[in-house]
Amino acid sequence: MKLIIAIIQPHRLEAVKQALSNVEVFRLTVSDVQGYGRQKGHTEYFRGKELQVNLIRKVRLDIAVNEAFVKPTIDAIVQSARSGPGGKGQIGDGKIFMLPLENVIRVSDGTQGGEAI
Repeated sequence: MKLIIAIIQPHRLEAVKQALSNVEVFRLTVSDVQGYGRQKGHTEYFRGKELQVNLIRKVRLDIAVNEAFVKPTIDAIVQSARSGPGGKGQIGDGKIFMLPLENVIRVSDGTQGGEAI
């Protein structure tokens, strides 16, 4: 089992959800987060004054999957989260982290392991 954490642009969320649905991944948790990577923020203007915004709004997806779903899940996220001309991708499109998942326990009935996902 793996825990896949994807940080993506908010406007790509619906496309990513649809792509995940297409590969039969229906369970995920979505959180609003802020941060920055190579972009290091951007400049905005408020009431005529220049402001440096160094925390950029992103969306975090947490997805627990069994081994058979790891590659399809990652491929779906990569393809659907890319922005830019022709979907070739740009700096700021996001990151995907994959972590080993030791155990999962379903609260309602106590089922453990891959069956609980």
